[in-house]
Amino acid sequence: MTDPGNHTLPGLQEQPPSVPVGVMLVGFRATGKSTVGRMVAERLGLRFLDMDELLVGRYGPIDRQVAEGGWSLFREREQHLLAELAAEDGVVVATGGGAVLHKDLWPRIKRRFLVVWLHAPEQVIGARLAADERTAVQRPSLTGKDPLSEIASLLDERRSLYQAACHVRVDGAQPAQEVAERIVALCRAGGQGRGAAPEA
Repeated sequence: MTDPGNHTLPGLQEQPPSVPVGVMLVGFRATGKSTVGRMVAERLGLRFLDMDELLVGRYGPIDRQVAEGGWSLFREREQHLLAELAAEDGVVVATGGGAVLHKDLWPRIKRRFLVVWLHAPEQVIGARLAADERTAVQRPSLTGKDPLSEIASLLDERRSLYQAACHVRVDGAQPAQEVAERIVALCRAGGQGRGAAPEA
């Protein structure tokens, strides 16, 4: 990623690194992190890494991991992987929806990466999860509640964590190609700027 100089872009809540080594996408399940991340990586000529895919490759399906070791073991593995990825260069990373729970790692990540929060309304997330046949295996329930209640509850719990972890937020309910182009524009302009209510 090239040195941006002194460009200023609206919608950024916090100063990103002057020359980010890559992009980290955060956000709830089904906000488009994997789809958008692949597009952004392709356009920028960077490697794409998906945390959930990496965890499945190492330890097996997520539903089986949770059944065998509980969410605590899964979060421990997730934390270790996130620490590994924080040291990578030239990558676009789609994090898991709960990666922001590992609050101690995000100051370091934000010093190296442009961190983008993809957000979407509860109804959009619920519809996407219901339409995805991989949901039961890749996204097992975290609370045992019905899907919409779980989404609402977890979004309330995590909203401040997503906000704290990111430099900018982007509407993940928009078409993936449009979302990707907005992120690419931020990267090419260097992601310089500040704003109290971040929205690109």
